Amino acid sequence: MRVLLTVEMDTEKANQAITGHTLPQTMKSVLDRVKPEAAYFGAQDGMRTGYIVFDLKEPSDIPSIAEPFFQELGAKVAFMPVMNFDDVQAGLQKYGSN
Repeated sequence: MRVLLTVEMDTEKANQAITGHTLPQTMKSVLDRVKPEAAYFGAQDGMRTGYIVFDLKEPSDIPSIAEPFFQELGAKVAFMPVMNFDDVQAGLQKYGSN
């Protein structure tokens, strides 16, 4: 299932990760595992935030994806199912055929 992972990093912990040079390693370790379709970074509500779109193969993968962000960055993490335009069209066709 395609999901959007939103990672809002605690400012103090992210600052420590930046000055300690561990932030890139934390991000890379997760990105290498999930092989994202897209990954973007910016600010949301005044916090460093990552937006990562990837295929979540099993719900049991959630802890191994989220824990590095929780433990190393004190992050708020959210997983939201998302669709691309082709998915929306297919869903609307199913809806229309009922």
